[in-house]
Formats: sequence, structure tokens, C-alpha cells
Amino acid sequence: MDSSSIAYTSNVLSFAGHWQWYDICVEDISCEMLQKLQEQFPIMEEWIKVIPKVGENYMSVRFPNGVDAVIFGTLPYSIKDEVTDSGYMDRLHFFVQNDVLVTINLDQNTREIMATKERTAMLHQCQHAVEGMFVLVRTLLHYFHLGLDAFEANLREIERAMEMDNQRHLMNKILSSRFVLLYWSNLFTPFEEFLAAAKEGYLDKLEKSRPFMQLVHRMERMERLFRHYKDEIDTLIAIDDAVSAFRGNEIMKTLTILTAIFTPATVVGAIWGMNFDNLPAIKTPWGFIGVMLATFLFTGGMYWWMHRKGWTGDLLKVKAKDSKI
Repeated sequence: MDSSSIAYTSNVLSFAGHWQWYDICVEDISCEMLQKLQEQFPIMEEWIKVIPKVGENYMSVRFPNGVDAVIFGTLPYSIKDEVTDSGYMDRLHFFVQNDVLVTINLDQNTREIMATKERTAMLHQCQHAVEGMFVLVRTLLHYFHLGLDAFEANLREIERAMEMDNQRHLMNKILSSRFVLLYWSNLFTPFEEFLAAAKEGYLDKLEKSRPFMQLVHRMERMERLFRHYKDEIDTLIAIDDAVSAFRGNEIMKTLTILTAIFTPATVVGAIWGMNFDNLPAIKTPWGFIGVMLATFLFTGGMYWWMHRKGWTGDLLKVKAKDSKI
């Protein structure tokens, strides 16, 4: 075969728990390494066939001998903490059977993290390959924390801006943050499915597994963060809706009051604007002044009457420059 068409790199790691990790980076899934593994683990053929057809995520649990579980699938994730393209994501293809973990196309950054002293020590403490997969998944979830930290910083800026001056463009920023949270939430769903698949495959065998419990607790933290940020965004949207409704009502009330107050002036202007020769006081020297005084009197009387009824409130008062509403 042409080496350019099957170019790949592989790293076979062995750990103290007597399990192995085949870390493979490949451009063509028909590479020699995968073919050899497929001969050793026949059920891997189904996994290899489904990889090119995977959209975003895939998860499957099999029991070839009716007892021992095999889990394989694809996990989407993002190593970027800023969401610039909602369609961008990395994908990890994995296969776990007995004491063998196979991963395809793990990104270089995660590969370097897994090679650190801390992660290597964790992997050596794992007794089974699936526990090693738990350590790897927990590492991938660290990117979610980084992404949510950046998301939280942006959300705090929006909250401060809303507190100081709730302008129209803030709603666009809130909705943009909602889509960012939706992006991370959608990426998190396959990890929840993986956790459920692990429970299905290994049942009570995981109760004393330290890597599994660490993964469970990290995912619980993530779930709480997603719920908290969702509630926070919903609260911001509700506040913006309430402020907008309050402002709309205030504007309509003010316009209504102004219309009522200037009704006498409107009536006087309409009457004295008629084309008749015999309008009262139209030809007297004091006519204009008298009509204007009467108009101001009626207008002031209308305002006094509405104010006494308590209908004006503080709507016609000038607000301070530092008003937040």
C-alpha cells in the first residue's frame, strides 16, 4: 500500500493494572495497526465501519460473550475556550474491551496532558481499561470548565452593563450567551450518555472504582454549572422583559397624561382656527391675550385635577442622570 494513504502514528502504553492503551492517530482507518487490532478483537469491525458515518456522537454497548461489556463510540469536545464557530468540535473515537483501550485521533494537547506525571500516575492506579477511559474523559471535561470560565466572565460583564444601563443591545448579548451555553450543553450530552453506557456495561463493578467516582463527581459539577448558568440567563432575560414592559407602560402613561393635559389647548386651537367672522373676541385688542390666558388656565386646571386624583405620580418628573431604569 501507498504509505501516504495510510499514514498514521501509534503509541502503545502499558500500565500497572495490566491493561494497554493504543493511542492511534490516523488519516485512513484502514491502517495496518487497526487491521491487526481488528483481527485480535473481531467486534472492533463494527466500530471501524461506523466511524466514517458518525455525525457528531455515537455510543454503543455490546456483550459479545453475554457477560463482559464492550463500549465503543465517538465523543465530541472542544479544546477552545471561546466559541467562535458553533459547528467546530474535535472528536474522539474510542473502543474499550477487557484490558484494552483504543483511541483514534486524540488531539495533541490532550495527549500531552495525559503524558504528564499527574495523569500517568492516575492511569497506573487504574485496574481496568475502562477506568483509564474514565481518566481520559475526565481530562476532556476540563476543557468544558475552561470554556464555562470564559462564558462566566462574559456573562458577568453583561450583568454589570445591565445594572448600570440596560440598553437595547444587551438583549443580543444575552441571547448570544444563551447560544454559547447551548453549544457547551450539547457537547456535554454525549458524555452523559457515556456515563450511562458505562453503568449499563459494568453495573455494580464501578461502585469501588475511584476513577469512575471522580468522573461522576466532575460531571455532577458540570451539571450544576449548566443549570446555574441557564437559570442566570433566564433571569437576565426576565429582567430585561420586565424593564422593557415597565418602560413601555411608563411611556404610554406619560403620552396619555400629556394628551389629556393639552386637550383644552387643542380644543381652543381647533375652535379659534375656524374660518368664521363672528368668533368671540376675535376682533378685540385683548382677544388673543384673553384666549391664551384661558387656555393656560384650563391646561393648568387639567394638570391640577389629574395630579389631585393621583394619576400623574412621578411620570412627569425628570429622572436623575444616574437612574438605572
